[in-house]
Amino acid sequence: MSILAVAWDIDGTLVDSEPVHLMALKATCRQFGADISDLPDNRFIGVSMLGVWRELYPRMPGHVDRKEFLDTVNTHYRNLAHHLRPMPRALAAVSHLARAGLRQVAVSNSARVVVDANLALGGLGRYMEFSLSLDDVSAGKPAPEPYLEAARRLGMEPEQLVAVEDSDTGAQSARAAGLSVIRIDWPNMENTARGNHLERIADLIIDMARRPDNGDMPPRIMPGREADRQNECPFRSPIPRDH
Repeated sequence: MSILAVAWDIDGTLVDSEPVHLMALKATCRQFGADISDLPDNRFIGVSMLGVWRELYPRMPGHVDRKEFLDTVNTHYRNLAHHLRPMPRALAAVSHLARAGLRQVAVSNSARVVVDANLALGGLGRYMEFSLSLDDVSAGKPAPEPYLEAARRLGMEPEQLVAVEDSDTGAQSARAAGLSVIRIDWPNMENTARGNHLERIADLIIDMARRPDNGDMPPRIMPGREADRQNECPFRSPIPRDH
């Protein structure tokens, strides 16, 4: 079954938003007097804000409930949105896929206010038929529901989509839904290499779309259910790093 659409993760994949998420979280914790200085900065990458709340709840003062915490984080994020930057060559990658006739959607583990702020950056949103936020599903990543819902809205089988993810949480979600997954590994990669990486991934996806059967896909890009059967680790793109 050929690939007909691309389901993009947003945070850390198309948009360099993780620094803004961290700033918003730290501002929220300062506001409520919760100390998170012992946690590494990458502790919550790929984790939904509900997951963040569950871990930080014991550190919060008793009067702060989940809604107030999440609303405060989102408010800080929106106010810090001017710090957002697209990943290098992200716009070039999505426009390349659009010219090739591939449908594109965005599947995020963030709240709607965050998704909208991210997709407004540089016009990324105009290439997406729709976006799914954590507010649009009953269970976010790593559950399969976000990607299953994306396939349903597109009127496609999950096997006709390829997901592009930068976190274990997101890759697990897409694999569980039955999508093929390209897992990006960014650490230690210079900005120029990141840009080249995204454009090469776009080329790879176009090549996948031209193949009559995903059984001919390049090594380490396999249908999600097959990967689960083989106990595959979260995917890395087969494209070598440029560093």
